[in-house]
Amino acid sequence: MSQAKKIMVTGGAGFIGSALVRNLIANSGYEIMTVDALTYAGNLASLEPVASSPRHQFVQADICDKDIIAELIKNFQPDIITHLAAESHVDRSIDGPAAFIQTNLVGTYSMLDAAKTYWEKLPSDRRDQFRFHHISTDEVFGALGDEGFFTEQTAYDPRSPYSASKAGSDHLVRAWYHTYGMPVLITNCSNNYGPYHFPEKLIPLMILKCLAGEPLPIYGKGDNVRDWLYVDDHVRALQNVFENGIPGESYMIGGNSERTNLSIVETICDALDTLRPRVDNQSYRTQISFVPDRPGHDFRYAIDATKLKNNLGWEPRESFETGIAKTIQWYLDNEAWWGPIVDGSYAGERLGTNKV
Repeated sequence: MSQAKKIMVTGGAGFIGSALVRNLIANSGYEIMTVDALTYAGNLASLEPVASSPRHQFVQADICDKDIIAELIKNFQPDIITHLAAESHVDRSIDGPAAFIQTNLVGTYSMLDAAKTYWEKLPSDRRDQFRFHHISTDEVFGALGDEGFFTEQTAYDPRSPYSASKAGSDHLVRAWYHTYGMPVLITNCSNNYGPYHFPEKLIPLMILKCLAGEPLPIYGKGDNVRDWLYVDDHVRALQNVFENGIPGESYMIGGNSERTNLSIVETICDALDTLRPRVDNQSYRTQISFVPDRPGHDFRYAIDATKLKNNLGWEPRESFETGIAKTIQWYLDNEAWWGPIVDGSYAGERLGTNKV
């Protein structure tokens, strides 16, 4: 497709959304409207690098408020909507699923309904070029055993309130394509990591707990496996998909970097032993502790991104080794970003272990 001029990014103050916005401002000519409700994981500081750009505007709004969303879309006239706004933490979904149903299902419906009304009124040439890109997760597919990979043909089998809500939102997006013909795209990604990651997720949580001298809580035996995707690689893939993907299609995005949770934590410990040694010269590995596993903890996720590689020419640039090194160094250099989060209401505990 020809390059669009305007793009709306929902959830654009979050981890992946802000990375997408920063990348687009730095490497494209798009005019961007970032929409975010600024709940606990939304952070305007993550958009500070683009705050002065004349091609970027930020609007605080809730995607569940369909009237406001419809007005924003009508006034901005986007060529592309990338929908990243979501509640995204499995542990929080176990302790409080209601917010996940509201944001991920009701919010996605609101976005689709407002986008459809807008799209139907566009001139025919702009209707053909419009895209609604829904960003999802590999967790909708459930768990893998020791072998195999998720592909675009894998059946859905969500196991947590979070993954069930994301699976439902995927199905809504597909329904708008099949029922109304709206040109949609869906991507399902593996675990992201990198700069500006809210410190409840495994990698930033462990980095900051190392630096604070606190125990490093690992679920179960730490043998659960995830495929890790550096966030800048992910947002390059997103741009490739909404510019070149085929409407109605879905694309898997993975990092080719499977690791157990325990090995991730050990890698962080070993890196910090060199970069920021403890005052007692002991290894950060001595802080590792094992806590009760969370309910429904899927054993393994792994993605086959062959379709994206063969059809659109995307591959990750970062190995896990290069990506984790950049990530750890970023957190060492950017306490001004994460310090206020840690000093505020966020306690840094591991959630989702309450089975009652």
